[in-house]
Amino acid sequence: MGNPAFSLGFETAAGQHDMTQSVLVTGGAGYVGSHACKALAGAGYRPVVYDNLSRGHREAVRWGPLVEGDLHDSPGLAAALRAHKITAVMHFAALAYVGESMTDPETYYRNNVGGTLALLAAMREAEVARIVFSSTCAIYGVPDRVPIVETTAKAPLNPYGETKLAIERALRWYGEAYGLRSVSLRYFNAAGADPEGEIGEDHQPETHLIPLVLEAALGNRAQIDVFGTDYATPDGTAIRDFIHVQDLAEAHVKALDRLLGGGLSLTLNLGTGVGHTVREVIAAAERITGHRIPRREGPRRPGDPPVLVADASRAREVLGWTPGLSDLDTIIKTAWAWHTRKKA
Repeated sequence: MGNPAFSLGFETAAGQHDMTQSVLVTGGAGYVGSHACKALAGAGYRPVVYDNLSRGHREAVRWGPLVEGDLHDSPGLAAALRAHKITAVMHFAALAYVGESMTDPETYYRNNVGGTLALLAAMREAEVARIVFSSTCAIYGVPDRVPIVETTAKAPLNPYGETKLAIERALRWYGEAYGLRSVSLRYFNAAGADPEGEIGEDHQPETHLIPLVLEAALGNRAQIDVFGTDYATPDGTAIRDFIHVQDLAEAHVKALDRLLGGGLSLTLNLGTGVGHTVREVIAAAERITGHRIPRREGPRRPGDPPVLVADASRAREVLGWTPGLSDLDTIIKTAWAWHTRKKA
């Protein structure tokens, strides 16, 4: 198991099954992180959220304590890991706007890579040896084949994707040298909201297609911008693989179970294998909401791949994970229920 000189530090946390295991969830006040906390609590874990609330929401922390802190604060992190008797970490805390990463790469490298290195240092200090990492399909860039498998060439088109790939690679070397075990989960397009309506997607600014479409349906946005109508797709618009956020959350819990049960490190795609065009998403939203959605068609955005669809068969095989809520209608219905309640 890696380098025995450090395995002393990275071996102790797994065997504590006699009590509720506490999991540190960095970025647990954010969109996917908060849904993961709910899934963790439902599976019998105790999620402890570590978040600086710069982009997350205090009201989304409902299933365990909140530790307000910054990722770069290794001593504070190590203290939180010890105080809450953490057995594993789920790491969501990251800046995640592609456009912003293009104009401000320094902040993305400092936050996403630098912050993660500080987290890993704190984990070594506190002898916590398991981490589930929130990665992204942005590491693939424009794929040379679709659907995308885990071994597809990595060629990120933006600093956001580059930082996530850098962290995946660091995790691999930390495993070799220090015995850290990790699962990196590369999501495709996270979408939808908690079916019970407790939490949902609330970014400022919002850049994701489905919430933008629903804001236009509610009249809170003048129109939806369609970037590119000349792709080699059935209707000329880009194709994406949308995955319900609760399905993502459940995959994180299964990955954690596997690590705590002694499983080795691995990397998995999380998607449905089914793609939808931008026009299909707009049409489905019009049908479900009963509102016309005004749109403005424009040129392609630089760096937008025409088609991003996952081959997630490995996650099915290894984790026994099957998305149950990720058909487009369920995604839009749960998001619409959340958005209409939020705006009420």
